[in-house]
Amino acid sequence: MTSSVRTLFRIAFVLALVAVFWLALMPAPDIAKLVSWQDKIEHAVLFAALALFALVAWPTRPVAIALGLLLYGAAMELAQSQTGHRFGDPWDWLADAVGLLVLLPAWLRSRRR
Repeated sequence: MTSSVRTLFRIAFVLALVAVFWLALMPAPDIAKLVSWQDKIEHAVLFAALALFALVAWPTRPVAIALGLLLYGAAMELAQSQTGHRFGDPWDWLADAVGLLVLLPAWLRSRRR
């Protein structure tokens, strides 16, 4: 992958982090849930997607990316707990971690080939 493409992924990743954090602090939209744990699925998928962006941008740094995203998720939950309209939920943070745990082994396995 060329350095200019990798740079675009780095910029996109940082913009995604900012957008996700901002959206996480906005009042929660009133969306119909198909299942009671839909929010947890959304967290896992979102963090897997963020990790994928980061891994394309920094392919040799999977551990740093995972730890950084875990800290990011914890910071987001803490920030939500400080608003009057959102709640920090440790189960959301655990769902973030599940998304990373699903993606990272697949990424590492694909890199060995």
